[in-house]
Amino acid sequence: MMATPPKLAFVASRSEDAQVALAQYVARYGNVRPDQGDVIVALGGDGFMLQTLHRYMALRKPVYGMKSGTVGFLMNQHRPDDLIERISRAQPAVLKPLEMTAVSEAGTTVHALAFNEVSLLRQTKQIAKIRIVLNGAVRLEELVCDGVLVSTPAGSTAYNLSAHGPILPLDSRVLAMTPISPFRPRRWRGAILRADTEVRFEILDHYKRPVSATADSSEVRDVVEVTVRESPHQTVTLLFDPEHNLEERILSEQFAT
Repeated sequence: MMATPPKLAFVASRSEDAQVALAQYVARYGNVRPDQGDVIVALGGDGFMLQTLHRYMALRKPVYGMKSGTVGFLMNQHRPDDLIERISRAQPAVLKPLEMTAVSEAGTTVHALAFNEVSLLRQTKQIAKIRIVLNGAVRLEELVCDGVLVSTPAGSTAYNLSAHGPILPLDSRVLAMTPISPFRPRRWRGAILRADTEVRFEILDHYKRPVSATADSSEVRDVVEVTVRESPHQTVTLLFDPEHNLEERILSEQFAT
């Protein structure tokens, strides 16, 4: 147990279950503003956890999530009892987001962060054509596809897995690049990249074949070029119960049937 109980800052999604849980936890443990707390406790699903990480990242406070939503890969189990003790025993997982820089047809440049993945998707019925450049060298002259994504290890069990990409161990220091419904090259199934790789996507024939880029929930339409790299300085810390930490969840997911 901690010598002094931590000050908890509860935040919750707007779902009915999360709001009911919020009232229960606040009545039992009290509540402070996120900037005054020692730990931010997020109640909801993975989508709300991503919102919480983006919103409060600058505070550099550890975040302990509890599932009150439909998907909770990044969350602990919802149990009102012994919350202080659970947080005191929790194991940290330090995540580095991806930095996306997207240039649109209009000439605007948008910067955004992604803890799960940066994805490029065709906007119309026209299939996308994308050139892939790694650290300044062209590696794939033309990928004809519905889209392509770059995933962090923490996000590798999300959209990346649905697109048949690999599950990455949390401490692997690699990223997954996964095509989405590739047509040409027909046998290309993606790549595993060093975490310090700079990835640049160049959209070919972008007026006829428009593409959007999304970093978690931040979308940019009609992009002509997108650069993705792991952030060299931004980090967030998630807290997990030791019996079901994030590393174990990622390992277990590889043996799910």
